[in-house]
Amino acid sequence: MSRYNMATISVSEEKFNKVMADVETLIEDVSVLFDQDEIAKRRLQDVKKNPSIGKSERELDDYLKKRGVKID
Repeated sequence: MSRYNMATISVSEEKFNKVMADVETLIEDVSVLFDQDEIAKRRLQDVKKNPSIGKSERELDDYLKKRGVKID
């Protein structure tokens, strides 16, 4: 007998669906977290195309923040 045998459990469809929704939310949050670099690169390309967007460092930070880029 394997030491990894697990007991069978029953979960209602309602609770299972809630857990699945939570998992999907977490996956989306992780995806957004790891995609910050790509978002920043796209925004910097925007600034290069339209330099008036980032006349000062503060204006550039504000512009990036409005578009979902975390500025430290």
